Amino acid sequence: MKLLFANLFRLFALALLLVMLFRPEWLTPVLAPLTKFGASPIYTQNSLPSLALSHLELIFASIAASGILAVLGGIFVTRPIGADFLPLSRAIANAGQTFPPVAVLALAISTTGFGAVPTLIALFLYALLPIFENTVAGLQQVPASVLDAADGMGMNGWQRLFRVELPLALPLIIEGLKIATVINIGTATIGSTVAAKSLGEVIIAGLVNDNTAFILQGGLIVGLMAVLIYDAMEMIERSVTSKIGLQSH
Repeated sequence: MKLLFANLFRLFALALLLVMLFRPEWLTPVLAPLTKFGASPIYTQNSLPSLALSHLELIFASIAASGILAVLGGIFVTRPIGADFLPLSRAIANAGQTFPPVAVLALAISTTGFGAVPTLIALFLYALLPIFENTVAGLQQVPASVLDAADGMGMNGWQRLFRVELPLALPLIIEGLKIATVINIGTATIGSTVAAKSLGEVIIAGLVNDNTAFILQGGLIVGLMAVLIYDAMEMIERSVTSKIGLQSH
């Protein structure tokens, strides 16, 4: 019953997202009461599918860059040669979350100009912390007895890392990626304030024109994307971890 309800919710969320992107006019009766002075309840200044695609490009580009650096950093600081750098690395990762994304955008546009680049910088910094911390936690929780067994089998450092430690840490690493992705899906909306193409354009248009229908439209699309992408990543996590005999978190 629980699985049936979950599948029905997924189908409903996906159907609603597709309607909002490709047939938003179907929702006119629902959104029209949220407008004032006969304003249009449907955002038509730009293509919603195009904005959604650009939004996702910002997300996946930033997550890919953050993921590579954070996982490599997590591996480095959990090796004997890099253990002394753990506090510094943790401080750097935390700094990305300490600065508000608006402040990062303001600093970035002074050197990179307007557009997608300052948004990518802000999203990159925001995604570092959860991925880095989960990578470190995942690698540190590998039981010493397992590591001793790997050494007893004659594995060298690289073999132990790729055959034992990373597979065991994988559920936590994927969890960090999921958290970072959901954070960035919402945070990417501010990119429209610096001329980056994203779904924030719809929300900002609603704020500027006092059009609640636009705000709800943009917010729901972003929210549905976050829910569905998180759910998809969770299914991928379960599939990957089951293949290597682990339980997902």
